[in-house]
Formats: sequence, structure tokens, C-alpha cells
Amino acid sequence: MVDAQQLITDNIDVWTSAIKKRNATGRGSSKKIELSGIKKLRELILELAVRGKLVPQDASDEPASVLLERIAEEKAQLIADKKIKKTKVLPEITDEEELFELPYGWEKTRFGNVYVLEYGDNLPKPKRSNSGEYNVYGSNGVVGSHNHPSVQKPCIVIGRKGSAGALNLCNENGCWVTDVAYSVVPPSVINLNFAFLQFHTFGLDTLGKGIKPGLNRNEANLVVVTIPPLAEQHRIVAKVDELMALCDQLEQQTEQSLSAQQTLVEVLLGSLLLSPSKSAEGSATESKGVNDFQASWQRIVEHFDVLFTTEHSIEQLKQTILQLAVMGKLVPQNSNDESASVLLEKIAKEKAQLIADKKIKKQKQLPEITDEEKPFGLPRNWDWVRLGDVYRFLNGFAFKSEWFQEQGTKLLRNINIAHGETKWLETACIPKTMADEYSRFELEAGDIVISLDRPIINTGLKYAVIQTTDLPCLLLQRVAKFHSLADIVTPAFLSRWLESDLFMNSIDPGRSNGVPHISTKQLEMMPFPLCSSNEQQRIVAKVDELMALCKQLKARLTDSQTTQLHLVDAVVENAIN
Repeated sequence: MVDAQQLITDNIDVWTSAIKKRNATGRGSSKKIELSGIKKLRELILELAVRGKLVPQDASDEPASVLLERIAEEKAQLIADKKIKKTKVLPEITDEEELFELPYGWEKTRFGNVYVLEYGDNLPKPKRSNSGEYNVYGSNGVVGSHNHPSVQKPCIVIGRKGSAGALNLCNENGCWVTDVAYSVVPPSVINLNFAFLQFHTFGLDTLGKGIKPGLNRNEANLVVVTIPPLAEQHRIVAKVDELMALCDQLEQQTEQSLSAQQTLVEVLLGSLLLSPSKSAEGSATESKGVNDFQASWQRIVEHFDVLFTTEHSIEQLKQTILQLAVMGKLVPQNSNDESASVLLEKIAKEKAQLIADKKIKKQKQLPEITDEEKPFGLPRNWDWVRLGDVYRFLNGFAFKSEWFQEQGTKLLRNINIAHGETKWLETACIPKTMADEYSRFELEAGDIVISLDRPIINTGLKYAVIQTTDLPCLLLQRVAKFHSLADIVTPAFLSRWLESDLFMNSIDPGRSNGVPHISTKQLEMMPFPLCSSNEQQRIVAKVDELMALCKQLKARLTDSQTTQLHLVDAVVENAIN
């Protein structure tokens, strides 16, 4: 017998440290995580239970061989009473299926020799009384209620279609099981709660086959099951309940610890964003802002290894770096840099010349940016401008689908744009001979494009920086290209701004036929923080340096998680064998 309590307490760090990400809930929200160590611990407890290693055996217990005889008698009576159908004799258990030595008083047999999977009865939603008297079970739990039951005893409900193999326990004296599930009423000599915990170790969810997985009774009937004496079943259930309660406590404490750490990360990173921005050079306000920022940053740097131990916290750090970059807080300003006002004068001259040369059309002047539109204060020499003051937007051409072919000049579509890069898993082309007619829509390396339809995905905005390997390609409709009016914003700085939540939070997609979309007019009206080209280059260099650090943190985290998971597996393997 394994002292499970000792196994848990001696390895608490192992169980609580093994964590892995499940999936993201969306941009800017926390990642769902799985406490893998505690999940493995729960599985281990059940495995020890069904192997007879959780509680001691008692020689005075009535052996399971007697229970099997009673089960056979009960089954024969049910067949005689025509309550169940007679089934074919199941094959003997082979030597290969003898996976471990049975404890004293235990027996092994086939699932179908003990349990009967009964089909549920169809009960469409309109026919349910929803009176609350008896629960109605679907393949994965309660889906309503009814005024009379189809099963009149406590039972185990097993998903047949949809959530094949999903398990639910009905402790009430009756329920309705629909036709997408099975019901099992254990024999009188099998404890219902023991059967339920045992069912979790059978892997019934792995038996589902087909496009819509369905659990086949014939396959389930062949599963090898272990039967302990009835008195030991009761002791096992009591011990499992005790240990699962301990797992609940560990899980709650771990989640609280992770939540507290997450709150600490948010507060510390938030202190960077809330530090006063710099005003006039040499002023007390500027000095205080610099000191506050440096103090906040130093607190974070000194505790990197403790703070950034989850993927979400590292993602938060990356997003904070991007926000600091476009707020002008990531690198110091240089008084020798050109001010934004000088840059705006250059843009005005360039624009006037382009209009004079008839290269662009004169457009209505964009309105001044109001104080309400400015999300934060900017450092000296920076200024807010409309994105349309710096860029014009070229919409793609509506190439006809009948022109598409597998070879030729590629067309950049919405589906080819990911988070900052292109994806060419699905490619549409037009003949190269035809492409020359549409040279106006030809893209070049370094161009930045943005998706106008379905612009936002879970990981952020759908935009891409065109690479040499993407060429030649043309712009298709519902994708827009940023066309610079004057080379005063580097593509790298624009790209970092597009990645930041400051840009994401200012996007409010409309809908066309239920599909989210943005317009180039929206983009033109967006406030954009403008600084000198020199500072943009310093910012980009600093961002790249810090992003490399984040990449290292993530790599170390992945290695650590892998090590912890391997350690959990080793402890589990040792406990079982």
C-alpha cells in the first residue's frame, strides 16, 4: 500500500509547480492555465485506488470472487425478467492484459460482465416539463429537467455521442438520460461512488470513433476492470474523498498564489505607465518623472526571476514595453533632436509638392486633435498628429476570382495577414502578364499593410510587414497599405505602435453583414504620437533589446515547465510501480 498522504505532502512543490498554458481568452486578457501537477495527482490517486494501493486489505472482507457470483446471478435474473438482453460471452483476459498483480481478495473481469450500458431515451427540449423534479442528462451533463424519470435509481451517465465518454453522477432516485448518452446502474454489490471513480480510469473518452465521436458498447464491454471486496470499496471511496479534498486545498492555494503574483505584476508594470511624463527640460516635473520611472523600473529589474514566471506575465511585460515606447518613456530624449513641429512643417511642404506635381489629390484638412482624444501626455519635442497627416492609405484592387490561378503573381488577401507577418498557406495568383496592368497595387519590401475585414484576432491586430520573400505580390481589396507622405516615421516605429495596446484600444470595428471591419477613414482620424527619426531609431533598438530579454524569459519558462512536468511523471511512475 502507498501512503498517499505522505506522497502528497513530501512532494507538494512538485504538484504545485507543474503548470502549463491551456489557451488564450483573447488579446490583453489572462491565459487559462492548467495546474498539471495537481491534475496528475488526482489521476494518481484514482489509479492507486483501482490498483488496491490506497487502503490496506482486510482478510475478513468477503472476497470479490463471491461478488462476481452475485453479479452473475443478478444479471441472469434481469435477463429472465426481460429487463436487459442477453449478450454474447466475453473473451477471457489475456496475459498481455494482466498489467499488475491483484491485491488479496480482488478479482479482474471484463466491463461487460459487471456493468450494463443502457441507451438513453430521446426527449426533445419542447417535450421537457422543466419542472425541476428529475434532471435531464445529455452527453456532458444536465440539460434541463422533467416530471418523470427514464432511469429510476441513482446511476452513472456516460456520454455516447458528442462528448463521448464524459462522466456524470446522478445520486438522486431517478433522472432522464437522453439518447446521446448511456446510463449505468451498478449491481447491488458495487458501491456507486466507487464505480464512478473507477470509470474515470477506463479511458472511455478515448474509445469514441468517427467525425462525431461515439462510444461503442462492444468496445466498452471489453475493458478490463478490477473488483475489490465491497467493504474495501467503501474504504477506498472515503480515502479518495479525503485526498481529493486535500487536492482542492492545494489547487485553491496555488491559484491564490498565482493570482497574487499576477496582481503584483500588474501593479508594478502599471506604475511604469502611470509615472508622470516629462515636461520642459530641466523642470522639477521632468526630474520627478524620470526619478519615479527609474525607481519603478529598478524594482522590476531586481525581481525579474520572481515576477515573470508565467506566459501571461511575460506577455504583459512585452505589452508594457511597447506602450512605454510609444509614450516616449523608454529612452531619454535628446535636446538636439528635431521637434515634432519641425517634422510637421516638412510633411506640409512634401504634401504641397506632391499635390503640385499631381501625384496626390488635395484632401480636406483633418480636424485638430482635441484634449479628450489624447490618451496620455507626451514628452517635450513630441506631438500628436492624425495618422492621415502622415500617411495616405491605398486600398487593394477588387481582382476578380475568375482570374485566380495557382501560379503567377501572388495576391495579398486578408487570410494571408497574421500578427505582424504574412502567411501563404492559401495562395491566389493572377497571370504575370496581367500583373503589369496593376503596378499601382504592387507591394515592396518594408511596406506595412493592414486587414480591413476581420482586423482583430485573439493575439491582436492583423497587419504585416512585407518581406522580400513575399514578392512579387499585389494588394487585394479589403487590405490597405500605409503610404508615407514623407519619410519621417520609420516602418519599424510604426510597426511597434501597431503592436501596442494603445493602438488596439483605439480601434472600434464596425460590422458589415456580421463581419467586423475597419475603414481607412478610421485610420486617418487616429491620433499618432510623433517624435524625431533619431528618437524613433533609439526606441526601436531598445524595444528589440528588451523583446530579446522577454524571449529568453519565455525560453527559460518553457524549459522549467518541461522539467517540472517530467518530475511529476517520475513521481507518478515511481508511486505506481
